[in-house]
Amino acid sequence: MISAMNSSSSNLPLRSLFEAQHRASRGHIDVPLALRRDRLLRVRRLLDQHGAALSAAVEADFGIRSAHLTEVADLLVLRSSLAHTLKFLARWMRPEKVETPLHLLPSRAFLQRQPLGVVGVVSPWNYPLQLALAPAVTAMAAGNRVMLKPSELTPRTSALMAELIAQSFAADEFCVVQGGPEVAQEFVSLPFDHLVFTGSTETGRKVAAAAAANLTPTTLELGGKSPCILDVSVDMDSAALKIAHGKLLNAGQTCIAPDYVMLPRGQEAAFAEAFGRAVARLFPVIQGNPDYAAIINARQHARLGALLAEAQSQGARLQPVNAPVGPDTSEVARQMLPVLVFDTQPGMKLMQEELFGPVLPVMSYDTLPQAIGYINERARPLALYWFGRDKAAREQVLANTVSGGVCINDTLMHVAHDNLPFGGVGESGWGAYHGVTGFLRFTQQKPVMISSRWARGDLFYPPYGPRFQRAMGWIKWLF
Repeated sequence: MISAMNSSSSNLPLRSLFEAQHRASRGHIDVPLALRRDRLLRVRRLLDQHGAALSAAVEADFGIRSAHLTEVADLLVLRSSLAHTLKFLARWMRPEKVETPLHLLPSRAFLQRQPLGVVGVVSPWNYPLQLALAPAVTAMAAGNRVMLKPSELTPRTSALMAELIAQSFAADEFCVVQGGPEVAQEFVSLPFDHLVFTGSTETGRKVAAAAAANLTPTTLELGGKSPCILDVSVDMDSAALKIAHGKLLNAGQTCIAPDYVMLPRGQEAAFAEAFGRAVARLFPVIQGNPDYAAIINARQHARLGALLAEAQSQGARLQPVNAPVGPDTSEVARQMLPVLVFDTQPGMKLMQEELFGPVLPVMSYDTLPQAIGYINERARPLALYWFGRDKAAREQVLANTVSGGVCINDTLMHVAHDNLPFGGVGESGWGAYHGVTGFLRFTQQKPVMISSRWARGDLFYPPYGPRFQRAMGWIKWLF
């Protein structure tokens, strides 16, 4: 048995941690509002008291990533989600009355909202606080116990989260499991009541297969190639600024980052110039600037370099964005300069793989249906971005494309909207969380019917004869 511990687990193996949570969940099914709120408030206190230390751990894991970036992209999102959930939790927990059909009156029915039990969360390295704690918070709001497996690629952040969570929660409430791929494989093979995975599509397939052995329902938050469509009516400078922000936040290491741009043919030079101005405004200096994150490790940096080299060897034109550079250190060397890529071909790996870095292919289209057709011939994206002022063109794109989410005239911001679900579709994932959607994702909506003493269900009992025929005739008349 592979052991996976945090300081609250008393060196218990992974299966024992799960079994403790499982027993606790079955012995305490009715989780009251007060306890759910208390658990959420403990998370909020953890963030308030240790936010600076957590940000420092993230920066140490990346090499270069400012506390301001973590505050915006991780902590602010978590605080907003906590505030929203605490505000509406009592309303979300209430049983939902449902209308009873005439032939079952005067009985009544409702949906009773109950915890699923034990929820497993496997989180990635790119936003190691937000993508670990946001689904955990939502699962606890729904009354569940949570086991969290954070990424081994951010070891300092994972270790500090484990320590702080162990100080605030009993292991059978909320615990952190640390370890590498072998531990992750064992983790996703546990018979959770629900499993949340955020990561690549390739790994998501393996997680889904492991969960299927236990009939464990899953929420898979994956990735894909999220397009930006620029309409002929676009304000180029505004669009370029927002695309640059969405692409270069965390140096492109964002699952919903714009992955490629589609713009009207003939606008390539205008976009390149506007994008360059936008980058200069956001990052007056790239290398050495703590607000511009480093690529997480040398392997990922080399992967991006190889994609660019292959594309260039096949005829693509690379246009690095001119930016001042700082001193050459090992961390600065992983602060990859933004690169626009023109003259791409669909067969290039650059156009097939999710980029996850500051590399932005630019494609040209002649007509809007041509752009829509290109998107629809490929796997459905996690996000789609449209820029322009032509409402008819906007509606054409919305009506004729399918994606996990859409943001009009901006990037990324739809994920910060607490009333919008966040999730993928097809190869970009399934299931969604955030807000009430997430609460219901981690909730069993148990249908309950209370039969009235005046109910006449006996009309449908055998033996079937004239009385039954009259009852059926009456029901057919109702319908």
